Amino acid sequence: MLLVTILTFGILGMVMSIIGIVEGIIYLTKTDEDFVATYINGKKGWF
Repeated sequence: MLLVTILTFGILGMVMSIIGIVEGIIYLTKTDEDFVATYINGKKGWF
């Protein structure tokens, strides 16, 4: 996300900040069991 913001000279910075907020909300609302199943056991990468 940082790379996209830098390469577009900040034009897409607002879009990237909205995506970051959505990701944060998703991570904060997951239960511990869901988080472990998705990101640790499932070896899923970041968004």
